[in-house]
Amino acid sequence: VRSEPGNLVYSPYSISLAFAMAYAGARAETAAQMADVLHYDLQPERFHPAFNALDQDLARRPDQAAGVDKKDRFQLSIANALWGQAGWSFLPEYLDLVALNYGAGMHLLDFEKAPENARRQINDWVSDQTRKRIQDIIPAGLLDPSTRLVLANAIYFKATWEDEFDHDATEDAPFTLLGGDQVKVPMMSQAHARTFAYAAGDGWQAVALPYKGGLSEMLVVLPDEGTFDTFESAMDAERYLGIISD
Repeated sequence: VRSEPGNLVYSPYSISLAFAMAYAGARAETAAQMADVLHYDLQPERFHPAFNALDQDLARRPDQAAGVDKKDRFQLSIANALWGQAGWSFLPEYLDLVALNYGAGMHLLDFEKAPENARRQINDWVSDQTRKRIQDIIPAGLLDPSTRLVLANAIYFKATWEDEFDHDATEDAPFTLLGGDQVKVPMMSQAHARTFAYAAGDGWQAVALPYKGGLSEMLVVLPDEGTFDTFESAMDAERYLGIISD
C-alpha cells in the first residue's frame, strides 16, 4: 500500500511470478485457495512449465526486433531468487522446481541473528538486477528474526522511442493534479506526419507510443477531467483489453 504521495510503478508480471513461486510450494487447501483467487486453471505439472516457456519467450524478444541496431534494441531482464534461513530444511523437490522453471536459486542468509544484514543483501541484489533503479525494495523493519523465506523478483526494461522526442521541444507546462491544483512540469511534445494508434471511448482517450523494433509500446490512458477515481475503480481486465482492441 502506498503511504506517500507520488508516482507508482509496478509490474503485474512480477507479482504473478512471485505468487507462482509461492504456489509451487503450496499444498492441499492453501494450494486450492491460491489457484481459485489467482485463476490458475492448469495442473501444476503444466502450470510451472508454462511460466518457464513465457519467461524464455520474453527473453528472446529483444533479439527479434526487426530492422533495429543492437544498441537500439529494447532491454528486458527478469530475475528471480529465493532467500532462505541458513540451516532451515527446505524440500529439495521445491528448490529443484523453482530453479528449473523460474531460474531462482537459493541464497542462504541469517534472518534470525542479522535481519538487517539480510535486508541489505537482498536490496543489493535487486539494485544490481535493475541497474540501480530500485535500491530499497525491502524497507527497514520489514524482515525480523522469524523470517524464513523471501521470494524476490526484479524486472528491468529500457527502450528507445520509435519516434524520439526532441529534447529542445521540452518546455515547462501546467499539469493538473487530482485535487485540481496545477504544477509546472517539463512536458515533452512532438509533431509528426505519421499516425499513432489512438482511441476514445466513454470517459477516456488512449494513445500507444511504440518503441523501436515493433515489439513493445507504451499505452497511455487519459480519463476525462474529474473522473479519475471512478475510472480507476472501474478498470478491470475486460475494460483494459477493450481499450487495447480499440
